[in-house]
Amino acid sequence: MAQKLMTEEVEAVPNALPKCPTGIQGLDEITLGGLPRGRPTLVCGSAGCGKTLLGMEFLIRGATDFDEPGVCISFEETAEELASNVASLGFDVAALVAQHKLAIDHIHLERSLIEESGEYDLDGLFTRLGLAVDSIGAKRVLIDSVETLFASLANESVLRSELRRLFAWLKQRGLTAIVTGERGQGTLTRHGLEEYISDCVILLDHRVTETILTRRLRVVKYRGSTHGTNEYPFLIEDDGISVLPVTSIDLKHIVSSERVSTGIPALDAMLGGKGYFRGSSILVSGTAGTGKTSLMAHFVDAACARGERCVFLSFEESADQIIRNMGSIGIDLERWVDQGLLHFRAARPTTFGLETHLAKIHKIIKEIAPGVVVADPVNGLLQSGTAFETRSMLLRLIDFLKEKQITSLMTTVTGGADTLDQSEPSISSLVDAWLLLRDLESGGERNRGLYILKARGVAHSNQIREFLLTDHGVALREVYLGEAGLLTGSARLTQEAKDGSAALFARQEIERRQLLLERKRKTLEAQIASLQLDLAAEEQESLQLISQEDLQAKKGEQDRSDMARSRFQDPQDGNGRSSKAAVGQS
Repeated sequence: MAQKLMTEEVEAVPNALPKCPTGIQGLDEITLGGLPRGRPTLVCGSAGCGKTLLGMEFLIRGATDFDEPGVCISFEETAEELASNVASLGFDVAALVAQHKLAIDHIHLERSLIEESGEYDLDGLFTRLGLAVDSIGAKRVLIDSVETLFASLANESVLRSELRRLFAWLKQRGLTAIVTGERGQGTLTRHGLEEYISDCVILLDHRVTETILTRRLRVVKYRGSTHGTNEYPFLIEDDGISVLPVTSIDLKHIVSSERVSTGIPALDAMLGGKGYFRGSSILVSGTAGTGKTSLMAHFVDAACARGERCVFLSFEESADQIIRNMGSIGIDLERWVDQGLLHFRAARPTTFGLETHLAKIHKIIKEIAPGVVVADPVNGLLQSGTAFETRSMLLRLIDFLKEKQITSLMTTVTGGADTLDQSEPSISSLVDAWLLLRDLESGGERNRGLYILKARGVAHSNQIREFLLTDHGVALREVYLGEAGLLTGSARLTQEAKDGSAALFARQEIERRQLLLERKRKTLEAQIASLQLDLAAEEQESLQLISQEDLQAKKGEQDRSDMARSRFQDPQDGNGRSSKAAVGQS
């Protein structure tokens, strides 16, 4: 994708210099489209740096990928030797020769048999080269190497003139050529002239740093075109040369809003309840033994359970050891290996150089097309290069994974208590989420804690959680605070017991008080009920007395009325007189 973007930018420039794509991975990206078409390019370097292989791959890729036949003029190796050498890269030279897509002409020049006399010219070479080009309609040429051609020529002015003739002849024929040259003392080539005449100069170098070999490529000049100016590592692999540009990936990768689970529900909850963003990069840091690999195994297990392919890059443990160890906490990774979802790649950091590691990771990812890549631990790569080189390599890896929308999780081992927030080789600023596992020492015990230092675009918890490794995986316990702060381990259990006893006592006291209140309530209710019964009895008795008196009064009145009627007299007043007589007297 990055190469496509680069090509589009070049094509958008008016009157851009025509380019001839090499087909070599990464080189076309650095040169923004390839070598100058119809012009010679000088490839120089010391012995064994890969000049001839680069030139041969340029021809072979042109013939196979771009339908541009090529001619190789070799002054050092025979056609059989060249074919045998590039066969190790998977190229079938004999088949291309038979198809008239490639022609190899070996010209043997014995310096001891050559004497400079009269005028020196290259007409014989031009004739021979012209016949080879015409025989297959070649568009590309490799001349290997220019030093052998001019080895017996001591006159510098004649040498410069003949070099100009050679390059002019190649331009006149419209041939895109690579001319190889050996590096001199203080100059790019032995004669120190070729680099000034060439339109494009590429310098190859290989150096050994702490017993580890690294090959590098630099575009020294490129007339009429901009190009990458850095020094770029490159590899010679079993499928050809690959250049790994430091600035190969623009910050234009597409992001996703989809979230993927960490494999630990409590950790998902700390990350807003949904986990990481798909295609993001996550860093887990911590001292040795804090559970970084276990956290990583949960993530891999969850991804495989979703049906995603995963690549597990291990720089310390073998695949079998990781599978066994994770089985002790209830995570069965072997089943995913058997199903073809989990692919382990284990290698010591010192086995290869940084760029070889990166190239092999690229190759694995292209072959497997995983959704998740994990690396444990990445700061082990510091053994293969400087901190700057390691950070640069990891930067390119992270950008490559983001471009592919691959979620990556890497671990780093931190030093001691004073460096817990450091992530050698300083990649914390490159990642999207950073989790820290740390030791919590108290009461003579060492326990584990986890917290989230950052999670871009995610509302996350700021709490420290106790991190436990159980027989059913990682468990994160809720924060438990005592008078002395966060409590873990035995101190937490002791405090929990104390708090539990205190809570039990408080509950018992509450129950006792509730029982007393209930008793008082019932006693009062009984007293009230008794008083209500007494009141009801007294009311009943009073009502009965009142009723009896009313009946007696009514009966007495009735008796008097009945007696008066029986005497045919009016009822008397209280003195035994009739009411009428009493009235007359008055």
